[in-house]
Amino acid sequence: MSKNLIEGALLVIVVLFALLGNFRAALITAAVIPLAMLFTVSGMVRGGVSGNLMSLGALDFGLIVDGAVIIIENCLRRFGEMQQRLGRVMTAPERHALTAQATAEVIRPSLFGLGIITAVYLPIFALTGIEGKMFHPMAITVVLALSGAMLLALTFVPAAIALMLGGRVEEHENRLMRAARRAYAPLLAGSLRRGGWMIAAAAVLVVACGWLATRLGAEFIPNLDEGDIALHAMRIPGTSLEQAVTMQATLERHITRFPEVERVFGKLGTAEVATDPMPPSVTDTFVMLKPRAQWPDPRKPRERLVAEIEAAVQRLPGNNYEFTQPIQMRMNELISGVRADVAIKVYGDDLDTLLEIGRRIERAAQAVPGAADVKTEQASGLPMLTITPDRASLIRYGLNPGDVQHTVATAVGGEVAGQLFEGDRRFDIVVRLPERLRQDPAALADLPIPLGGGDGGDESSRSGGFAVGAPHTVPLREVARIETRDGPNQINRENGKRRVVVTANVRGRDLGRFVADLQQAVAAQVTVPTGYWIDYGGTFEQLISAGQRLAVVVPVTLLIIFSLLFMAFGSLRDAAIVFSGVPLALTGGVVALALRGIPLSISAGVGFIALSGVAVLNGLVMIAFINRLRAQGQALDAAVFDGALGRLRPVLMTALVASLGFVPMAVNVGAGSEVQRPLATVVIGGIVSSTLLTLLVLPALYRMLHRRDAVAPLPA
Repeated sequence: MSKNLIEGALLVIVVLFALLGNFRAALITAAVIPLAMLFTVSGMVRGGVSGNLMSLGALDFGLIVDGAVIIIENCLRRFGEMQQRLGRVMTAPERHALTAQATAEVIRPSLFGLGIITAVYLPIFALTGIEGKMFHPMAITVVLALSGAMLLALTFVPAAIALMLGGRVEEHENRLMRAARRAYAPLLAGSLRRGGWMIAAAAVLVVACGWLATRLGAEFIPNLDEGDIALHAMRIPGTSLEQAVTMQATLERHITRFPEVERVFGKLGTAEVATDPMPPSVTDTFVMLKPRAQWPDPRKPRERLVAEIEAAVQRLPGNNYEFTQPIQMRMNELISGVRADVAIKVYGDDLDTLLEIGRRIERAAQAVPGAADVKTEQASGLPMLTITPDRASLIRYGLNPGDVQHTVATAVGGEVAGQLFEGDRRFDIVVRLPERLRQDPAALADLPIPLGGGDGGDESSRSGGFAVGAPHTVPLREVARIETRDGPNQINRENGKRRVVVTANVRGRDLGRFVADLQQAVAAQVTVPTGYWIDYGGTFEQLISAGQRLAVVVPVTLLIIFSLLFMAFGSLRDAAIVFSGVPLALTGGVVALALRGIPLSISAGVGFIALSGVAVLNGLVMIAFINRLRAQGQALDAAVFDGALGRLRPVLMTALVASLGFVPMAVNVGAGSEVQRPLATVVIGGIVSSTLLTLLVLPALYRMLHRRDAVAPLPA
């Protein structure tokens, strides 16, 4: 994480030195980064926010210096013009006055731009539940950083310019900017002449990308590569502890044969403090992998290693498996109560009916592309010794069912015969059959059931350790049916109803489209009787919950952005022109996700939220500059052309520093990169399209909406 931040800061500084063309000005802008970070870290300490992947995941130094870049670039331009007009170096009072004047020209759009970027993070604070706990630290950190940047733009940056940019100010365009200006001028003129076509093309692009967004798929957050594997081994219900330990040892020996595996250990049974109760037939197996540098093939995908391990352990009899990751397994269990990605829950009253519905759902789910480890929970299959009284025999011997039940309960469960005292502690003394006889159905069949009355007699027979007197007792097999049958392994209840769960992991597909196909398959192939119903659980529930909340909050935030733009310009037309940058910026983010094969997620959604604020910043500055030129007496076309051309450098600088700050996150493949990659991809792609809008479409749109004003010929 810290490596990404350092790399992003270095890229931003390189762009500043390359495009500003003034070492001291670039140094002032770069100094904003550590000062803003000091402000941010101080706020995080006071607010109890730790520095981690989520809290620092959306921090971009390019956004932090955007306001300073706009101010410094305008000051450099005004300093150069003043020096040419005076033919000498400015005095300190002249420099201070011009700094204040140049800063005042752009401070309003700069502060409004940073304020809008800060405002767009407000919807994140509206998230609740797990998604809220995950993304609130990120929003707090970004708001702190941008607040610090706004304070520095008001105080430190103008003061540093006035003090450090004394003497002759070297303000010139380097070769890169001169080449960019030569390429941009004819494109801008063509865009203004064919403004209708440019705006229509932009509208078509927005509609096409809106359709493309529906084809990207969706997931809650990308799965992190934790570097280890969690293997859920499930065996036949009723498996003894000794047999489970033997089978687990065999499983671990097979897994440790892989050269990528460092060690394997398992957790079997229920601990004394039963926070995670499990029967002996279920084992959590943790496969700890070596660092990738020690693998025979460091470039081997994790999915391929999991497939190889799965193929090897499937040859072991008596086991079923679910493959996941340690943290992912616990997250799924906390969210939906199961350890897999998706849970299909069946509710009802009769356990056999629930199991039959669950088996049909399992067959339907196995046919859905992307389904893996599809299993119905082990709710049955536990061997149980059943003793059923024979009513006809009981009547013949003059017995009732209670006599049989009491004798069996005493022999198997035990009966208190006294108490043992140790100091002030006392323990019950329970008398029951030895374990060898309790577990032997043949021996239990000879259990004597007293008939009541009689003098005892001398004749007796011994069988299985019991003495059966003919007149006074009768063997259990004569009055009851003894058999072993499968009984319930566990009975789970939820919301007052019995519940059976079918679980599935998702591989090679996004969670959103998988669940949609799964629901369609289950609805088509499974008929649910009256009184039973199906519910779906998993991380996609958080995606739906967050999406529903954002669907309400985001429009409100966009309304706030539009209101701020109206406050900045005092014109609905100009506010609408700048606000049009939001949809075209979002199209770039959608295209970038599609090109990289990344589905929509909450991380990508945070990127879109950040992008909507960045998109209006450059448009805000350009429209403010065009309005100032028109206020100075220039005709509409000349003001639009000169204003757009004059704002080329700050537009390119703010776009480059904002996008390059996210490049290390977009290309990073280290731990935690899965969460950062969608956010960075959206911002980079969106800034590209937003810059094109600002440079080409926005001037044409401005000219079209203001064409009722006097129109002069376009400059040659």
